[in-house]
Amino acid sequence: MKKYVFAGASYRGYYMYAKPLLDDYSDVAQLCGVYDINVGRARTFVELSGGDFKVYEDFDEMLRAEKPDCVIVTTMDAFHSEYIIRSLDAGCDVITEKPMTTDDAKCRAILEAEKRSGKNVTVTFNYRFSPFMTKIKEIISGGMLGDVYSVHFEWLLTRNMDFGAHGTSYFRRWNARMKNSSGLLVHKSTHHFDLVNWWINQKPRMVSGFGQLRLYGAKNYPFEGAYTKGQRCSNCPHAKVCEFYYEPDENYKRLYVENEQYDGYMCDNCVYADDIDIYDTMGVTVQYDKGAILTYALNATTPYEGWRISINGSKGRLEIFNPENGFESASIQRHIRFYDLDNNVTDFALTQQSELSHKGGHGGGDVRIRNMVFRGNVPDPLGHAAGTMDGAYSILVGVAANKSIKEGTVVDIEELLKG
Repeated sequence: MKKYVFAGASYRGYYMYAKPLLDDYSDVAQLCGVYDINVGRARTFVELSGGDFKVYEDFDEMLRAEKPDCVIVTTMDAFHSEYIIRSLDAGCDVITEKPMTTDDAKCRAILEAEKRSGKNVTVTFNYRFSPFMTKIKEIISGGMLGDVYSVHFEWLLTRNMDFGAHGTSYFRRWNARMKNSSGLLVHKSTHHFDLVNWWINQKPRMVSGFGQLRLYGAKNYPFEGAYTKGQRCSNCPHAKVCEFYYEPDENYKRLYVENEQYDGYMCDNCVYADDIDIYDTMGVTVQYDKGAILTYALNATTPYEGWRISINGSKGRLEIFNPENGFESASIQRHIRFYDLDNNVTDFALTQQSELSHKGGHGGGDVRIRNMVFRGNVPDPLGHAAGTMDGAYSILVGVAANKSIKEGTVVDIEELLKG
C-alpha cells in the first residue's frame, strides 16, 4: 500500500487522479493529503473526490506529517519544477502532469534533483497509452515503414462553442500567459512532440518555429462603440453576442468560482484580455539526430477538432486522420493506412477500437496509464512509461520553438540541456 499526496488541487488532479484513486485503487493506494495555495479550492477538491483526506496550507508540513511514498503534481505548469524538486529532496517519488516544466533551466534543475535524490519522476504522457497511438508505435517498431525520413503532424483545437471550444478554453484560463505555461507549444504540444519522439525513437536536435496571435488577445477585440470590455464573461456587456461567451459547469463553479476570494483566480477571463501573450497559430520544424525531419502545426482557431499525421519512410508511407470533436467526427471513419513502394495499401481499420478508445480521456490513455503508475508490474514492451528524459525532450522542442520565434534563430536542444 503506497501513500499519495497532491501538490495542486486542480480539476485535472480531481478527475484524473484523486477520484479514481479513491474509487478504483484503494486496494493499493492510500490518498493522504492535498496542498494548494488556495485553501478553499483544496477543501472543495476533497469534497468533489468523495474522500476524507487532509487539507494542508503548508506543503512541507504535509510531507513531514504524511511521509508519502509519492507526490502527484498538478499545479500550474510554471510551478511543477518547484514541487517536483522539493518532493524529490524529501525522499518521495513523483508523478507529474505534462508538461514536466516550462523552461530549460527548470528542466535541468529537475534532472539534477532526480539524480541527487535517487528517487524517480514519472511524466504522465497519456496519449502514448491510447490504442490508436499504440498501433502507430507497433507499426513503426515492427519495421513496416523502414527508416523514418519525415513526419508531418497537424493538430487542430476547435473554437466552436458547440463542440466545447477546446482551443478557446486556453485563452480564458491561466494558460494564456507565457509566464504561467510557456504557451501552447509547451503546455499542449508536449503531448505531440513526445508522441513523435516515442514513435520514431529519435532525439530532437535542431528547432525553428513561427507563431502568431490571430484570433484571441487585445489586438483582435471585435467589439466597438460605447461599451467597455468586461474582465470576464460573467460581467461582460457583450455576453449575449460574443461567440466565445462561457459559463463554467457545476464542478468548475464549485472548484474555482466559489473559491475566488482566496487567490483571485478566475476561470472565465475574457479571451481578448490585454495581457494575453501566447500564440494561437504555430508552425515548427525539427531536425532529429538520426535524420528524420518533423513539420508540425498547431492551431487553436479551427471549426472542428482532431489531427492528421503522415510519416514517410524507406519502405512507404503512413497516413492517419483522427477527427476528435466536431461536424466530421461522427461520419468519418478512423483508419491508419500504409502505402508501400508499389502503392499497395494496407488499411488498419481501427474504427471500432478507435471509438472505444475515446472513452476515459486522452483516447483511452488515462485509464491505461493509471493502471501502470498505480498498480505497476504491467508489461511494457513498447516503452509506454515515460521518465524525466522523455519529459525533457518533449518540452525542450517547445521551449526551443518559442526561443526561435522570439529571436529568429535555429535553436540547438543539446545546448539547452547543457545550459
